[in-house]
Amino acid sequence: MVKPPKSPPKSVVDTPVAALPARGGGLFPVVGVGASAGGLEALENFLAHVPAGSGMAFVIVQHLDPTRDSAMCELLQRITPMTVHEIRSHMKVKPNTVYVVPPNKDLTIVKGALHLMDLVTPRSRHLPIDLFFRSLAADQNEHAIGVILSGMGSDGSQGLRAIKEKTGLTVVQDPANAKFDSMPRSAITAGVADIVGPAEELAERILAYLQHVPAPTAIAESDLPSQTALEKITILLRESTGNDFLLYKKNTLNRRIERRMGLHKIDTLANYARYLRTNPEEIDLLFKELLIGVTNFFRDPAVWEYLTAKAIPAILAAHPAGKGLRAWVPACSTGEEAYSLAIAFKDALDLVKPNGRFSLQIYATDLDKDAIVKARQGGYPENIAADVSPERLARYFTAEGNGYRISKEIRDMVNFAPQNITTDAPFTKIDILSCRNLLIYFSPELQKKLIPLFHFCLNREGILLLGNSETVGNFTHLFAPQDDKMRLYRRIDHALTLAEVAFPKKISHEASSVAEDPQEEGQSDNMQLMVEQLLLQCYAPPAVVVNDRGDILYFSGRTGKYLEPAAGKANLNIHSMAREGLRQALTGLVRRALRQKTAIHLNNLQVGTNGGTQIVNVTVRAVEQPAGLSGKVIIVFNDVATPPAVKASRKTSTEVANSALTEEVQHLREELQMTRDEMQTSQEELKSTNEELQSTNEELQATNEELTTSKEEMQSMNEELHAVNAEMQSKVDDLLWVNNDMSNLLNSTEIVTVFLDAELRIRRFTPGATQLFKLIPSDVGRPLTDIASDLDYVQLREDTQSVLNTLVFGEKQIATHDGRWFKVRIMPYRTHDNVINGVVITFVDIGETKRLEAELLNLRASVRPEGVPQ
Repeated sequence: MVKPPKSPPKSVVDTPVAALPARGGGLFPVVGVGASAGGLEALENFLAHVPAGSGMAFVIVQHLDPTRDSAMCELLQRITPMTVHEIRSHMKVKPNTVYVVPPNKDLTIVKGALHLMDLVTPRSRHLPIDLFFRSLAADQNEHAIGVILSGMGSDGSQGLRAIKEKTGLTVVQDPANAKFDSMPRSAITAGVADIVGPAEELAERILAYLQHVPAPTAIAESDLPSQTALEKITILLRESTGNDFLLYKKNTLNRRIERRMGLHKIDTLANYARYLRTNPEEIDLLFKELLIGVTNFFRDPAVWEYLTAKAIPAILAAHPAGKGLRAWVPACSTGEEAYSLAIAFKDALDLVKPNGRFSLQIYATDLDKDAIVKARQGGYPENIAADVSPERLARYFTAEGNGYRISKEIRDMVNFAPQNITTDAPFTKIDILSCRNLLIYFSPELQKKLIPLFHFCLNREGILLLGNSETVGNFTHLFAPQDDKMRLYRRIDHALTLAEVAFPKKISHEASSVAEDPQEEGQSDNMQLMVEQLLLQCYAPPAVVVNDRGDILYFSGRTGKYLEPAAGKANLNIHSMAREGLRQALTGLVRRALRQKTAIHLNNLQVGTNGGTQIVNVTVRAVEQPAGLSGKVIIVFNDVATPPAVKASRKTSTEVANSALTEEVQHLREELQMTRDEMQTSQEELKSTNEELQSTNEELQATNEELTTSKEEMQSMNEELHAVNAEMQSKVDDLLWVNNDMSNLLNSTEIVTVFLDAELRIRRFTPGATQLFKLIPSDVGRPLTDIASDLDYVQLREDTQSVLNTLVFGEKQIATHDGRWFKVRIMPYRTHDNVINGVVITFVDIGETKRLEAELLNLRASVRPEGVPQ
């Protein structure tokens, strides 16, 4: 039954909700809801609790029978006040509306419009929820919300990953409350669920998240006294994980942090930084959030078709005798891209059928150690069938349970390892380097460091494969596009100096000063007090504490019945002091206790005493707490009451001796077996160490060769720098003389000259300019119109701007306030490259000319004949 009933109380659906935070461009959340046909109850419970006026649009995608009509619209309209529509192609989504996909159709969304597509084969297995969620993530970005309800299979998990990668919200029904729990459980196992809960609670939690999502400028405006809150968060991440996320793009980093803040209902970045300091587990979750990346087999199929049909065959053709090729796939995530490359190589071999013998060794690395573990396992859900052709599934995969496992042939081609591409040493002598959709998350500065590094790692004619939104930038002298549309580049044989290649360096940061536990600070260093406290809490019988060699460090209680000093030089070793019957039993037990970390019990041991025997139970246990006793072993002795005497034949001394010898032989056998186990473990460790040393030796040899080459390049570069330095010094001398000549020319001329830049700010002026403007040397860079002037020229700025716009010089005669006259000429300032970069204004004193004109007019007036009009 639906909870609440199908006619929900007004308080549920008609309760107004607080306005959602403003979103740019009139955007609103679009919620994709995925469920199977049998998940109607969960769907009704979910929609029944969406308040009226929530401001969200809901798109329902279900696994429906393609041969039957659906009554889903009528059923849902009864339990929600929102308008419910069956989707038609090109229908625009609107808030407070529910859209239902019709049977026998697939659905995508582009620019806010829903598009229906016919199924290629209606009865074939397809994944409509993944298809829609992926398009929803690409179209709505952070405004996308994906909800997975009750359903069979794993449909929707990959779509939720795409939404999460775009910093949208992912919501999953609690499998314990789902009628069919496969889809919710698959999403949770994949680690892509932000919110998990019963269907009737999900709507409320979505609204709570949307109410607390920070505004896009919240992080940029944060300001902490000593350093920004964002810097504090990256420092906490660096100290916890060893990775510096300041190298990531700020927008990417901010969006991921905003998501976590919304999930925890934290409004300010400063409060989130404090939350991280007190909740270390949140640091791990934020770290995982930053590593989320969309990956699937043969992503962008056209790229892989080109790689299989042209790029890889070209590499094979360059080595007709055959070769062992090497490839590197950084940021491999859970291994899909690395395995895709291995499969493409195998397909290319089948296509070309070369005469030579070829192999490909792929090194796949990622920052996420958990993802590396999954990649090594090679197990994937059944929904990879949407990306892998049936032929490839049959050849390179084996069906296993509800998914597929990569074949051993492909698995053996790939070596997975954790690696931080920004701090760890790269792989070298690579023929194929596939780094797709990683650079887009890095800052431009880091991208400029990685492209030359990739050039250094690749062999001659090696190929670099980037994502659709990535390029080599300005490094066209290092890589030539083999197919620019596919973002496939061929390495150009261009020598790089060491200065041009930024080799990764380990992050060095000071260890955080963490306050010591007060309880630990207050602990006494007195071993006696610590041991007595331990014994009082756990044991009352006599006991001793020994180290890993069996040397007794402390006695507790009366141990004389079990231990006695050995004759000769004083020796406090447990094996020397143990009495008859106890010595053989304790052989090898100290090391065994330290190794297995659990208590060892020896019962009913007959220990020789002064003139008789005593039955004793012995407990041997490694000590882990308190820290002062860590690595020590405690041996506790418990007396056992002697059983009632029974009639028995008296054993001869020979039988007693034989029994003791048999027991000792048994203990020796056990110790020998433990020694063999330790030797076998040591051999495995030595073998692993030897392989690591061999790998390190190869890397060192390669590094040595590179350093030798770099040394020669440095020597050659040093000679070139000397020559360039001499040439530059000569040019500097010439420029100095030209500057001197120019300064003397400007100082000696009687023409007042002012140079302005394109913003009409003063660039330079001659000394005479101070007669017209109140100029001082520090006025360079200020607008000329801000300087007080003697000129009666209010249109100076307009005339100057007009010349700058039209490139036509202007000339006027302007008077000063004290009666002087100047001819003002304004001309465009042209650079050596014929680029207009400001104006030049000259002021020529025409006071004498004006005086002569006035005298001439007066003279004409005085000699004019009578009767001639003036």
